[in-house]
Amino acid sequence: MADELRELVKERRQTLGLSYQGLANAATVAAPAAAVSTGWLHRLETGEPVIAPSGPTLAALAAGLRLDAVRLREAAAAQFFGVRLPWAASGEAAEVAELVESLPERQRRALIDLIRIMAKDV
Repeated sequence: MADELRELVKERRQTLGLSYQGLANAATVAAPAAAVSTGWLHRLETGEPVIAPSGPTLAALAAGLRLDAVRLREAAAAQFFGVRLPWAASGEAAEVAELVESLPERQRRALIDLIRIMAKDV
């Protein structure tokens, strides 16, 4: 079993400076119906067996981690079910998409325009 979700959650939680409790609280505030437990987070990050998260749990976790829910769903699908999108093999496309989304709108549009121009020259 791959560790895509485990690594993504652990890295992002640490980047945000959140404890397990802090992340669980942030996820619960974002989606009260989908509680994320500190025990589940700990087991996930330490590689212990965990039950695959539900869609609502992943959405809550994405909100708590301030990540796109699609990215978390893809990581969960890869880790728990071995499902990988062909473009995500290197992880670069997902990283580029996340970086583009983090740009201010004006810069994002300029970058997309540049990519379109460069793609025409290929």
